Amino acid sequence: MRRVRFRDPAGTVRQGEWTDDGIIFGSDTYEPTDEAIDVLAPTEPSKIVCVGLNYADHAAESNMEIPDRPLLFLKPPNTLSSHGDTVTLPAGKERVDFEAEIAIVIGEQCRDVDAEDAMSVVEGFTCLNDISNRDDQEIEQNWIRGKAFDNSAPVGPVVATPDEVPEDASVELRVNGETRQSSSRSEWIFSLPELIEEITTYMTLEPGDLISTGTPAGVGPLEDGDTVELEVEGVGTLEHSVREA
Repeated sequence: MRRVRFRDPAGTVRQGEWTDDGIIFGSDTYEPTDEAIDVLAPTEPSKIVCVGLNYADHAAESNMEIPDRPLLFLKPPNTLSSHGDTVTLPAGKERVDFEAEIAIVIGEQCRDVDAEDAMSVVEGFTCLNDISNRDDQEIEQNWIRGKAFDNSAPVGPVVATPDEVPEDASVELRVNGETRQSSSRSEWIFSLPELIEEITTYMTLEPGDLISTGTPAGVGPLEDGDTVELEVEGVGTLEHSVREA
């Protein structure tokens, strides 16, 4: 099942099922492109836990060594944006990059989860673009300016249940129709169980929280007017555009 949050024509937030026939809620079916509805971020996380350097090829293109444990940082809720949104890039920056990522959606409050029990706390998967302001990321320690600016985490369009997403699910990002990143979940350095065990050793995860699992090689700059498509096998395609401030 692929679950979607949307605002219906009356302005009420609904949770429906995204199918090949459209978005279904009760007896109503809506086209995802219908201007009468708004597709929303599929979850409302208290935090997004991001994993750095979880693909060896991205570590190589960044001239960084593969870490011996997951490299973690946070994006707060203000970074969320949705399928179909236009993200405003920070003003006056030379390079703001796209980063295609598969995100894990947490289904229940959890702490100190053993690796073998990790899937029991997973609601599903979604797409996430970890948009990154490289100008500031490269000169600050905690990456607040680099990673936590408004709407820097487009997410969606759905939460797909684990049975929908293969263990080797592909991830691909296209800018203006041109493929820029292409890899798969099988290339992760740290597996889903390892990530959940490590993260919950240090913090409690809440229902709806996201773990963004890192990006493969091919990251590059965004420019005014670009259209981004981020596709994860079993989830679907997250689409958004960007504009300069």
